[in-house]
Amino acid sequence: MSDDTPDIKTAPIASEAGHEPEPARVRKPARKKRSKAAKAKAATASIEGRIGHKFTDSGLLTTAITHVSALKPTRKRGDSYQRLEFLGDHVLGLIVSDMLYRSFPDADEGELSKRLADLVRKESCAEVAKALGLADDIKLGSVGAGAGAHLDGGYPAASAFVERNWTERMKKPRQPLRDPKTVLQEWAQGKGLPTPVYREVERTGPHHDPQFRVAVDLPGLAPAEGVGGSKRAAEKVAASVMIEREGVAGGNND
Repeated sequence: MSDDTPDIKTAPIASEAGHEPEPARVRKPARKKRSKAAKAKAATASIEGRIGHKFTDSGLLTTAITHVSALKPTRKRGDSYQRLEFLGDHVLGLIVSDMLYRSFPDADEGELSKRLADLVRKESCAEVAKALGLADDIKLGSVGAGAGAHLDGGYPAASAFVERNWTERMKKPRQPLRDPKTVLQEWAQGKGLPTPVYREVERTGPHHDPQFRVAVDLPGLAPAEGVGGSKRAAEKVAASVMIEREGVAGGNND
């Protein structure tokens, strides 16, 4: 008896048809993300330790260490440290001026101005940043650090930072201070210019406590003015102003 049952053909499974099954998706470990976050946290703590201020607003510290060239196209220039540096210059000047006023009660305006110029100049700030190890992080300088501390913790926080890092420099100037009138005269002679001429512009206040405004003139240069409790003090301030404006070598104890 013949078997009339039709042959049954089975469909080939995927592997027989030449198709490999899709491999199961494997989630990447989050270890790298956690490691990166931990490193960032440790770096922040290290910077805060060197500055001596723990930031409540960590965004200020981020801004302080962000150079404008590192900004993404979608971010504003205001997100870089440059705005903090602008504020920091003025905060530093105010705090150091206060320190000088309290530390040198017998110094006149000319001497105080000279000391201030030396303590807040770019080279002095760079030395502080280097001493704190901030030069390696770099975008964060000592000026930006002070501004960040001021915005985050107010004037007391900024003042504490500046006093910790500028007091020794204030008490021990690297070179003896020179009379700014002498510095300006020597510079003028080196340029073939005549001796600077000082003239009284204005006198205000009562006789027992006058205030003098004096201008110093040199050919080819705009006059510079200074105010003081005596003509000599005002002349020193005026000379210091011209020295700083003209970038006179030796004018900042270089």
